[in-house]
Amino acid sequence: MKDVAALAGVSLSTVSRVVSGSPPVAPELAVRVQRAVEIIGYRHNHTAGTLRRADGVSRTLGLIFEDVSNPFFSAVHRGVEDIARARGVVTFAGSSDEDPERERELIDALLARRVDGLIVVPTAGDHTHLLRDVAAGLALAFVDRPPTSIEADCVLSDNRRGAEQAVAHLIAHGHRRIAFLGDRPEVHTASERLAGYRAALRQADIPEEPDLIRHPRHRAADAYHLTAELLRADTPPTALFTSQNLITIQALRALHHAGHKHDIALVGFDDVPLAEAIEPGVTVVAQDAFGLGRHAGELLFSRLDGYDGPARRIVLPAPLITRGSGEIPPSQ
Repeated sequence: MKDVAALAGVSLSTVSRVVSGSPPVAPELAVRVQRAVEIIGYRHNHTAGTLRRADGVSRTLGLIFEDVSNPFFSAVHRGVEDIARARGVVTFAGSSDEDPERERELIDALLARRVDGLIVVPTAGDHTHLLRDVAAGLALAFVDRPPTSIEADCVLSDNRRGAEQAVAHLIAHGHRRIAFLGDRPEVHTASERLAGYRAALRQADIPEEPDLIRHPRHRAADAYHLTAELLRADTPPTALFTSQNLITIQALRALHHAGHKHDIALVGFDDVPLAEAIEPGVTVVAQDAFGLGRHAGELLFSRLDGYDGPARRIVLPAPLITRGSGEIPPSQ
């Protein structure tokens, strides 16, 4: 920075304000500094800057998702990123793989890098280890699933109502044997969606059939085979409610390979890529993944801006989008 200041003929503080984006700097001085930066090849060291700052602000956020390769969580990430970018804040993301130990490792690694806040899709049941960091100024928010052991801001989808609406839609089209394929019951979103499935059956006086409820342990590996197994049963379901996007994709593969894509109805929870491009189009309960991320980012930055009130919970609606697969009537 001293070399840049000498070449540009400005003070060290002027260079600091230009490279950190802190106004005010006269435009002509900013141009001289930027040219000197290019000539020398200087790159601002944010970590060193954090150590020098009295407030310790790093302008970074840590995001922990179940799986960053899942399109749903990619959209959540983008929602957070849009909010962070407007404030000159960088986001780092990692995958917990539904492993509490992995989640704890990621949290420790991000905190060791002095992130200003964390947004977590919780896998572990205990997050009390974060209380000390929150008391020290860490901003914290949960997204997609609520915390169970700590009071913190969270943003959720209306999973139960969305699932209930999906199954009621299938019932309205004449179905009574509706299979449920969902995530592991201990996952909050899965349990809520299963509760919505059961509520819709009760309201229609349809008895629950345990054989029609399946929980793929490994979504991509098991959902296809479980769907195929259901289709081969002596009395197969006439409709499927697939309560997670990766499960929906595998169920669609199984229906296609078995030649049943036009005679067994399907409604999925979460939109899926190319849902409108295939025939029939996929009827889904669509979460606002981008909105989940934006709201989580806004809650987090309100904490960084000084809000210290009680924990807040935002629940976003999950509307039904009809495209064809959920409107197939039961076959004779």
